[in-house]
Formats: sequence, structure tokens, C-alpha cells
Amino acid sequence: MQNQRRSAVELPFRQIHLDFHTSEAIDGIGADFDPDAFADTLAQAHVNSINVFALCHHGWLYYDTEAFAAYRHPYLETNLLKEQIEACHARGIAAPIYISVQRNQQLMEEHPEWRVMEADGHLFGPGPYEDGFRHLLCLNSPYVAWLKALVSDVMASVPVDGFWFDIVDARDCSCHFCRQGMLAQGVEPSRVEDRMVYARQVLDTFVHEMSAHVRATKPDALIFYNAGHAGPHHRPILDAFSHLELESLPSGGWGYLHFPIAARFVRNLGVDYLGMTGKFHTSWGDFHSYKNEAALAFECYHMLALNAKVCVGDQLHPRGVLDPATYDLIGKVYAQVEAKEPWCAGAEPVVDIGVLTPEEADPALHRNDVDFRPMMGVVRMLQEGKHQFDMIDSQSDFGRYRVLVLPDKVPVGDVLAAKLQAYVDAGGAVIASFASGMNPDQTAFTWDALGVTLTGEGPRDPSGALARGREYTAHNYAEYLLPRDGLATGLPATEHAMTMRGMEVAAAEGTEVLADVVAPYFDRSYKHFCSHRQAPSSGRVTHPGVVQNGRVIYFSHPIFSQYQTKAPRWCRVLFLNALERLLPDPRVWVEAPTAAIATLNRQPDLNRQVLHLLHYVPERRGEAFDVVEDVVPLYGVRVSIKVDGPIGRVALVPQGEPLTFDLQDGRVVFTVPKVEGHQMVEIA
Repeated sequence: MQNQRRSAVELPFRQIHLDFHTSEAIDGIGADFDPDAFADTLAQAHVNSINVFALCHHGWLYYDTEAFAAYRHPYLETNLLKEQIEACHARGIAAPIYISVQRNQQLMEEHPEWRVMEADGHLFGPGPYEDGFRHLLCLNSPYVAWLKALVSDVMASVPVDGFWFDIVDARDCSCHFCRQGMLAQGVEPSRVEDRMVYARQVLDTFVHEMSAHVRATKPDALIFYNAGHAGPHHRPILDAFSHLELESLPSGGWGYLHFPIAARFVRNLGVDYLGMTGKFHTSWGDFHSYKNEAALAFECYHMLALNAKVCVGDQLHPRGVLDPATYDLIGKVYAQVEAKEPWCAGAEPVVDIGVLTPEEADPALHRNDVDFRPMMGVVRMLQEGKHQFDMIDSQSDFGRYRVLVLPDKVPVGDVLAAKLQAYVDAGGAVIASFASGMNPDQTAFTWDALGVTLTGEGPRDPSGALARGREYTAHNYAEYLLPRDGLATGLPATEHAMTMRGMEVAAAEGTEVLADVVAPYFDRSYKHFCSHRQAPSSGRVTHPGVVQNGRVIYFSHPIFSQYQTKAPRWCRVLFLNALERLLPDPRVWVEAPTAAIATLNRQPDLNRQVLHLLHYVPERRGEAFDVVEDVVPLYGVRVSIKVDGPIGRVALVPQGEPLTFDLQDGRVVFTVPKVEGHQMVEIA
């Protein structure tokens, strides 16, 4: 039941992504660059890999070239890229090369016919009098030939460890080239569904052709294509990558839940990967701003805890000098990362639970369009409960997990239904909620093991305009969940408000009802309303809210989306109570506040397990994003871990301090005296 990840590429642990998007309105580019000082600064900060720039979003090149001389930055005063790479290589620091793919301000101006066109005929991105380079070039246009020629020129001009291709994503495009391509395939370009399918084909073709182009000259090159997210849609194109990287700056729009969602999926794809945050207080290009050291430490140590290598984003000043304050900050954290590496190298997750991601069925092409609420809600709950889990998809090996969770909207067709049934028949257990287990149209349940049938659409707001699973704001709608004794542990014996409408279901014969839905007096409208928000409970039970059919539990409400939206404690308690019915002996038990995170890994080559305990508390101090500043230590953290054999040593690492422990009923029990931010414990 353990992960068997073995990657052909092993990435360095301590990396930098050095942005260098530099305007033509600035002169003296690289004028103060000193190769030795540049590389020495990196080495002193414990950096062992850095992405350096060939081509930026502005469309400028940062190396000497005859073939593309028109695109060399007009004020570049040194052969910057070549000197950076050579200085890094002299100190054993890898230096993959950055190339901006779909953003290029110069080519956008020269070749507007190469730009992504929206369905209404407008070119994607800002207008001609707006600042920024948020336009996109189409990967189905003649631009690709230009880009391949540039890549060849780079390989002929500088030493190459690999390529970091940025802004490479499937896009809904209606340009001339895409319309003609779809018509040639016999699909209708006016249909958004057909355009979405074709967009993924275009991406697939581009990454495979570009990787083949690179590997023809440099077979062992590192190759990565960045889209700001990685998930199930990477499976068909994974062979074009040497590894994966997860750009996820918590203060830059990703938040603190994006990384664990992506990491817990990617770590099981069989390739090495890294997480990427930034040194910036906010996000990319936030010059002369600095992340709190506690925040940077949390983000980097969380990567280690989830089996990732570490990367921190920075941006080089136009004159070519690294900021000493930035590398003092990074160096403090990277010194600790280096000390922790021996307990992270080759580590694999030890898990009980697999969460089927709704993202697999989400048609969205871009991260910003994906509904992450169900995934974020379940990640919050499981992290707060200290459970060990992966994010998985329908292609994953279900047999690795003791429990599967289908959060809120995982559609189930015939193939998945059969796979789930075989899993349950073999002794597995499942928790599903809301529309999970239904057909994509949410008109019927397609997996009988849930033990429910759909009897109606559930209460609706008076206008009928709000879709199932959406929170009621205009009419302050709610219904109430009344848990029965088997599910109510830790909650008052009363009704609990559910502000996202659930499915109206009936329990099949032999199915146990664990909670009932109680209706309000009425839905709030101008005709009848009560007090400030929804009407109170009428006391009238309408249908089951939670049921159990053998090893399968179903929640009729979108409890994970509701928890992500407003974090009602009762949703988490009800879910964890249900989970305990199916998983009474979780692999890891930790007595610590809900803000603490616990992950268990194993190093099979060293025959040991490593527990990571993290306690950092993100706070919404400003309006825009969460920050971490204070490290509040925990004392006397009690831990119990299920083990498969004899244990000879439990110790704090990297400190090397042994802990006393007991073996009780197949579990090793010990107390960690202090957790100050991050503490690892070796069990061997």
C-alpha cells in the first residue's frame, strides 16, 4: 500500500527562479554584473540550482546572438546569460534556462496574427493603451517555428542544463490557424466544447514537438513547461517533461491551500518535482519587498514534508546585482533545508486516504477557472485532523488506500463505478458528498453503493436562479442538519445550519441514516422572511442528510465547499466522525491544535520513517492575502504511529536527540517535547 516513486531525474533541493523581465525603457542592463560575486552570493545562500533568463516576457534576449540580434535587449552591456551559467557551473550550481513562450511583447506587436483570439473576435489580453504583457501567443501559429529556431540558437550559444518554458497552457483560441485546424478535423469551431478539446490537442502537440526538438541536440536536458498549476490534465503530456514544478506563491494569488492540493497529486506520478514560492511579500516583480522569514520557512519546510524539492523565486535588478538582503533571508532558510535533506531524499508518502479530485472532470483549461472549493475544503479538514492522504484521479491505484473520499462533485460513469465497486468489495471504504456518485448532469445517482436515490432537486430559492451547490446570498437560504448519535460526537445535540443546498435523497433499503435534514419554515423572500438571514428550523424532517451503506457513507450536502467558504466547525467534525467509523485506527494520531500539520514519509532505502510536524498559522492581517510572521511553539506533542515491525530508535532530527517511546498494540507512542515551526522525527 505504499508509493513506489522512482524518478529518472533527481532534482537539487535548493533552487532559485531568477526572474528578469526587463523593460527597454531601462538602460545599463547588466552593467554592474560580476560573475564571481553573483555565484558567490548564491553559494553562500546554500543555493545549488538557479533558473536564468534567455528570453523574457518583454520579448528581449539576454545573450549575444547574431541570428536573433534584433531581439537582444537594446541596453544589454554584457553577455549576461553565458556569464551567469559559466560562473554557476564553476561552483557546481546548475543553471537551467528560462524562455517565455506565450508572452512576448515584441512579437505581439510585430505579429498580431499570432495572438490568441477570443470567441468574440477580440485578441486576448490588454488593449494597446494599457500597461502589461498579459497577452498570449497561440501555440498553433507560425510562432512555434520562430520559437524552435530560437531554442536552437540558445543551445548553440551557451552551455545548456535544461529549459524552463514559461506560460505554456491550453487556451480557448479562435484565431485563423485554430479555426482552420478544427475544420480540417471535422469539428465545429463555434462550439466551445470542441474548442476546449482542440486546445488540449494543440498543447499536447506543442510540448511533445518542442521536447523532441530539444532532446535531438541535448538528450539529457531538464525540460519543464509552466502553467502555474499541475494536476490530472498533465498525465497525457507527462513524457514531454523531465520533472514537474509547482509554482505556488501563497501571497501571489495561489493561497496556502493550492500547493498541498497539487503536491499531493503530483508526488504519485513517478517523476521528481519541486515546489516554488517567492521571496516577495506579494508576488512576482514586487521589487525591494521581503517575505517574513517564518512564512518562507513554512513554505519551504511544507515542500519537504510533501516530498518536494524547494525553489524560491526572486527577480534580478536590471543592473545585474543580486540583492544581499534577499539572499540573507533565503540563506537562513536554505541552511536549514540543507540540514534536513538527509531525511527527505528519496522519501515517499505513507498514507491511508485517497481523495479523488473533481479537477479531473472539470473542463476548465486554466487554473483560475477551476472550482477548487471542494478540494480546498477536504484538504483543510484532513490536515486539521492530521490524516495522511493523497489527491488522486480515476487512473490511480485505489488499492493503496484504506478510504477514498469523493468531495462534492466527482461524477461517476460506468467505468469508475465498476472500479469503485471492486475497491469496496475488496474491503475498501468510501465517503462521498453532494453530487459525487452522480452522472455529470446531476440528474441521477450512478453508483448504487451510495445507498441513496434522488427524489427531487431539494429546496430552491424563489427565483429558481441559483444552481445546486451554490451559496444562497440573495435570499439567505439554509436548511438544517440534525446528526444522530452515531455521528454527533463532539457536537451539541441540535440542528446545524447548512448554507449550501444539498441533494434531496431517499435512503435505500438497508441503509442506515446518520443525520436528518430539517427544513426551515420557508425560504426567505419578499413575501415572507424572518429576522436578518434565513428562517429558523421548522422541526420538520424532510429527508436523510447523511447515510451509511456498509463501507460507504454519503453526505447530501456539499460539506467541503461549505467548509472552504465559511469554515463551520460542525462540517469538519461531522466528516471526521464519519471517517472514524470507516478508519478507526489511522496510521498517524497527533494531539495538537488544528493549525498543526503532520505528514508521515518513509525512506525505503534507509528502512526508516520520518514524521514532519509543522505549526505555522497564516493570518489575514491585510485584505489581500494571508501572512505568517510569528512562530508559536508547541510543547508536549503526543504522537502515536501505526508500525509494521520492531522499532529500535525514535529521535528528533536533524538534532539527533533520542526520544523515549513505547510499543502498544502495533503502534509506537512518544511525546515530542517542542515543535518550534517545524520538527522532524525519525522512526527506525
